[in-house]
Amino acid sequence: MAPLTPYTYIQCPCSDPSNLSYSRASDSGSPIDGNPGFDDEEHTFDPRAPRSNYSLYPLEYLLYCEDCHQIRCPRCIAEEIATFYCPSCLFEVPSSNLKSEGNRCTRSCFQCPICIGPLSVTSFETQPDPNLLAAPDHAAAPHSGPYALNCSYCHWSSAEIGIKFDKSNGIHGQLAKLRNGGTTRLTAKERKERRKDILQSGGGGGGTAPGASGDTGNDQQAIDMETQFTNLKSFYQGQLSESTSGGNGLSSLGDLGFASPTSLSRIMSIYTGGSLHDKKSKSRVGSMREALDPNEGLIVADLDESAAIEKLHSEGIDGTVDTEQLLNQPPYLGEPHLHGRSRFGSELRPIPYLLRTKRSKRCPVCRHIISKPEAKIQTTRFRIRLIAGNYVPSITIRPLNLNDNNGAAGTPLPPTAPLPDTLQPLKPAHFLLIFKNPIFEGVKISLATPAKTPGRFASKVTVLCPQFEIDANTDVWDEALKDDGARRRGAGGGRKGDERPGSTQGQQRAEAGKIWERGRNWVSIVVEVVPASLRLDTLPTEGPEGEKVDMSPLKEDEDVLEIPIFVRVEWEVDAVGDDLGSSLASSRDKEAKEKRELAYWCVLGLGRVSQA
Repeated sequence: MAPLTPYTYIQCPCSDPSNLSYSRASDSGSPIDGNPGFDDEEHTFDPRAPRSNYSLYPLEYLLYCEDCHQIRCPRCIAEEIATFYCPSCLFEVPSSNLKSEGNRCTRSCFQCPICIGPLSVTSFETQPDPNLLAAPDHAAAPHSGPYALNCSYCHWSSAEIGIKFDKSNGIHGQLAKLRNGGTTRLTAKERKERRKDILQSGGGGGGTAPGASGDTGNDQQAIDMETQFTNLKSFYQGQLSESTSGGNGLSSLGDLGFASPTSLSRIMSIYTGGSLHDKKSKSRVGSMREALDPNEGLIVADLDESAAIEKLHSEGIDGTVDTEQLLNQPPYLGEPHLHGRSRFGSELRPIPYLLRTKRSKRCPVCRHIISKPEAKIQTTRFRIRLIAGNYVPSITIRPLNLNDNNGAAGTPLPPTAPLPDTLQPLKPAHFLLIFKNPIFEGVKISLATPAKTPGRFASKVTVLCPQFEIDANTDVWDEALKDDGARRRGAGGGRKGDERPGSTQGQQRAEAGKIWERGRNWVSIVVEVVPASLRLDTLPTEGPEGEKVDMSPLKEDEDVLEIPIFVRVEWEVDAVGDDLGSSLASSRDKEAKEKRELAYWCVLGLGRVSQA
């Protein structure tokens, strides 16, 4: 088994059970989830619990709120859409165009329906003009139509489905007018004008005789889904106007007509129309009829599948579309016989690029902005980016190589040294925890960890120095000048207990209550662990409260040694007041400090325990 690289995960407070479920049990006094006598201060975080899979994150994945002074993970932040843009042409799309144009790019940006690769506009080979070839400047013949969309990866072309374009720009608008095979379809403006001409000629719509239609409306193949919807909407609007023109009231419960679409309009007319005692209300409301021809929105379903079966026999299963290709297709294809669904690869159309968004992130508690990108689409920079790595001390794990069995002295392994394959059971192992302070104030860190790790196989953990201080993240040159001044004074300018690399003769000793090394803005301490044996016969038959112990075989990643550590960080900053108070504040108030605190759980993965 490959060795496990040591890692550090931090728990976000949004998934703390004390904030979710246990707070609701305080009023009733009854325990939740079978945990009687739960206390937040005595609760130990279990990294193997199912909830822990959704609450642990590396430090690079976390953000920090400066107002709440809390860690925020990607699951608890509130996102707001800043801009919409096309990932292909990087053109910003106004939010007002999303309802009318949809969430797709309306320029010449398309994807291949087979391999989802980008499509480029190319022209077909045409016969060059002999006049241009004989020109004195030897100018090349310009590209002329027709044009097609070609994929450079799978060599798919829109000419395979019979779609060609007259111009090289405005592909989206030209594609909306073309069907598979090259036949044209009506646009929204043309449908409106044709519908107006049909109504003026007395065919279709409300108030017409059954079966009346125009000259071109009877052909169902010339009517797509949008035209059908427009005709059907106009027909029902005419029927509604006719049925409600007789009266505004209700004569009896028998005339209510709950099965009719106009029932809601008749009920609302009680409050907006005439009185119930009106004579017109006694007249029976006219009934509605259904659409009878294509001009009224009727299209007879074609249930003949012989052509599709014959095509399936000829092309085979390879000619059909898969689920991914079907989902990538736009919701409307403009084909009346498909009704928004494709069965064969020859029916797939170019896919307009789906728009992307730039989003700003806010704290869910105080609504403070913690991440905001630049408004320009071409840049990837952020105007505001409060990452947790700039506020939370980072923790680095490094194995410690001790010479003797008692762990009296030793040297840390370099970062490039190979890590041990596994940890030996019941054999003490030592690790260095390196805490690095990223802020410009000195911090005080307090660590707390259970004596034994939670789980079936409990390993012993000992932190030799649970409390220590880390200097501020000052400039490197300031630290060099400080050390130079201390050397000139000859009195050891460091604080008491300040150990630095190379400051002692020989090997260092791991002692309780003392740090291992100290740097400009970092401190390393020693942690001693005794891995538990993974043999099932060493497990007790009963737990501490009399419950049965799980005797099932070793589960996945149960041999990984994970240590939960509660970290408390304390520091002081300058007190910030309002403008009026700061102008009238005395020199004593200006030197006042504000104490801040940050507490969180983290999990240290040290390696795998040997199963031998």
